[in-house]
Amino acid sequence: MQNSIVILCGGGPAPGINSVISSVAKVFLRDGYRVIGLHDGYKSLFTADPKLVEIDFELADNIFHQGGSVLRMSRHKPSDLEFKTDFFVTNNVKLLVTIGGDDTASTANRISKFLADRKVAIQNIHVPKTIDNDLPLPEGNPTFGYQSAKQEGVRIGSTVYEDARTSGNWFVVAAMGREAGHLAFGIGAACHFPMIIIPEMFNKTDITFDKITRLIISAMIKRKINNIGYGVAIVSEGVFHFMSDAEIESSGIQFTYDDHGHPELGNVSKAHIFNMLLQIRLKQLNINIKSRPVELGYELRCIRPTAFDLMYCSLLGLGVKRLFDQGITGCMVTSDHRGDIAPLYLKDVEDESGKVKTRLVNMDGQKARLVYEDGLQYLTETDYVAASKYLKDPAEYDFKKILNW
Repeated sequence: MQNSIVILCGGGPAPGINSVISSVAKVFLRDGYRVIGLHDGYKSLFTADPKLVEIDFELADNIFHQGGSVLRMSRHKPSDLEFKTDFFVTNNVKLLVTIGGDDTASTANRISKFLADRKVAIQNIHVPKTIDNDLPLPEGNPTFGYQSAKQEGVRIGSTVYEDARTSGNWFVVAAMGREAGHLAFGIGAACHFPMIIIPEMFNKTDITFDKITRLIISAMIKRKINNIGYGVAIVSEGVFHFMSDAEIESSGIQFTYDDHGHPELGNVSKAHIFNMLLQIRLKQLNINIKSRPVELGYELRCIRPTAFDLMYCSLLGLGVKRLFDQGITGCMVTSDHRGDIAPLYLKDVEDESGKVKTRLVNMDGQKARLVYEDGLQYLTETDYVAASKYLKDPAEYDFKKILNW
């Protein structure tokens, strides 16, 4: 029977998925393998009728430049009780290629161990994907999709900034990011937004809506002092990850709740929450500044990949074959700035509970220090006299005092 590989995608979309699928498929087809694409990720894998796509060279070639994913994705995380050997044995699978985040990778490892215990030997290699850039790859290596999503975010963000200048208003932008602020930081720094708020900056104090609101007002008043009546503040949605349910509910938004009783944040606009609380505070301060919410999220995930990700995803896809030929399994494929391929084993990046560690923005790094010390606009002690025209107690809106820096 012909040897085969199977490719599946987990989690949410990111630019470059099709580029990875294409590159993996082409190099394995060349060597005589059957390439199976699996719709609906792990949700389909162990069913009686898995949804398959036979990937030939023409299909692989056609999808290379496309955004989205030719394989439908799923966030389903199967339990060990769902595992079966049938699919792998019936199709003579030699390699499971998973494209996704940490959950997708750890599940692939569990499946491989299950199969090995039953004398079904397959390799599994994971291609790390997320626009959040929060997987613990070697220093300087982004997750694929991040650079393309950031580029599109900068395109939209620059237009929003121009709208702010043209209309004389402010905009509050919320950007995706589960726990980390890479996307908001990258977009905000590239657009020269006067205020960038990410969870990592609260390294010496708790994250609250009050502090986020005061940080934005700090930038607004600093700009007013400089006779600039418009601007944009960007906030990473990752700040919610570090808030208690009580803090989130204090926003006054009517939430729906999941099975565990937690607010379902995916059903609401985070930008709307930030902007609503900001407008309430501005009215309390009798400061006449208009602001509008803008959400940056789903529109970034399925765009056509940029040149960076097209090349990067090609290397990762070809790297899968290189690692496979070396007999390597249970790893993520990585490619550094030189294009050198290397495996990164999950056991080396897991915490004591088996969860893959989140890569956060390094607030001690020179890039972050340059942006936060010299690139933003906010109130300091030297502004108190000028700011007292708008604020009763300017010290409450001092950027560094809010953060205890």
